[in-house]
Amino acid sequence: IVMLMAALVMTGCERIATGEIGLRVDFNKTIDKTELQPGSLNQTLVGSVLVFPVKQIGLSLTKMQPQTADNSTLADLDITVIYNLNSASVYDMYTTKSHTFNAVNDHDETLLMYSYLTTVANSAAFKAVHKFNALDVANNRTAIEVDIAKIMREALAAEKLDTAITIDQVQVKNILPAPSIIESANAVITAQNAQRAALVAVGTAKLEAERNEYLSRPTN
Repeated sequence: IVMLMAALVMTGCERIATGEIGLRVDFNKTIDKTELQPGSLNQTLVGSVLVFPVKQIGLSLTKMQPQTADNSTLADLDITVIYNLNSASVYDMYTTKSHTFNAVNDHDETLLMYSYLTTVANSAAFKAVHKFNALDVANNRTAIEVDIAKIMREALAAEKLDTAITIDQVQVKNILPAPSIIESANAVITAQNAQRAALVAVGTAKLEAERNEYLSRPTN
């Protein structure tokens, strides 16, 4: 009987893991303001527990096509944003912000503000890329990462969310100019190389002609 009771208790509990925060939903659908901390074991026989990841949450944006400073559209831009949530702000964010700002992961956990941050990151990426010409974006990958993070932090501060959400880092996974831009650049380089080769050939021919002229002069 004791073993059966223990098994029943364990199956009716939710453990909050490291990097997570929980909120209790009572039987009357009200949400307790006290955040459930990592390591705690919380019964779910009566009511339920919502679990929220709060540490090192990854947000990926792929196949973006922002415009560059020279009005060229990138073929592809992929970024990953890593962000953290303030544990003490979980209740407020879940109960006062629109649920359309959130998303749900494969483990059926609610990712607070994920959709909202997706919009913020997308806007920041477009602004950061627009500072560079198409052929310069790849060489300025680090600068673009720093700028995206900076713009996102400023956007959060403007909405008074900077104490609740922190941007840890931004990584540019892929950045690729339009094929036409690359082809044009290669064509210019090919033409320049051909011009240099022609100048070298002309110079060589001139020197050879001068040499032959010198050798053909009669000796005294």
